[in-house]
Amino acid sequence: MELKDLKPAEGSRQNRKRKGRGPASGNGKTAGRGMNGQLSRAGGGKRAGFEGGQTPLARRLPKLPGFTNINRVEYLPVNVSRLEEKFESGEVVDGASLKAKGIIKHDDALVKVLGDGELTKALTVKVDKVSATAAQKIEAAGGKVELPC
Repeated sequence: MELKDLKPAEGSRQNRKRKGRGPASGNGKTAGRGMNGQLSRAGGGKRAGFEGGQTPLARRLPKLPGFTNINRVEYLPVNVSRLEEKFESGEVVDGASLKAKGIIKHDDALVKVLGDGELTKALTVKVDKVSATAAQKIEAAGGKVELPC
């Protein structure tokens, strides 16, 4: 076989349709557009989203649902009940120890301790934020809160 013998596969190559080039082409006169009407004319047809004169869906719906605060700071919530079950008395609660106990995934994440549940162990809490009720429960159990870490 030589380079001159190469040919494309049978049926893989077709000539493009040349519309409006006489009756013998099969696409002459109306060029496959039919007789009259909007779709037969140059520039005819309806734009995307046109609903026959009815107010389109894109204009019936509100533009934006409120807003997103770009300065929002997300804290991972940890309740005192979780500290009660995972920590022993006298331990330090910080990002590294929370990750070691499997409470959070990353030790550099921002954490806020919340006051849901009861606490009986004296813990030293060194996290980014502590709610007022959580701080009361930690100090009532003999622990202390150090902010921020």
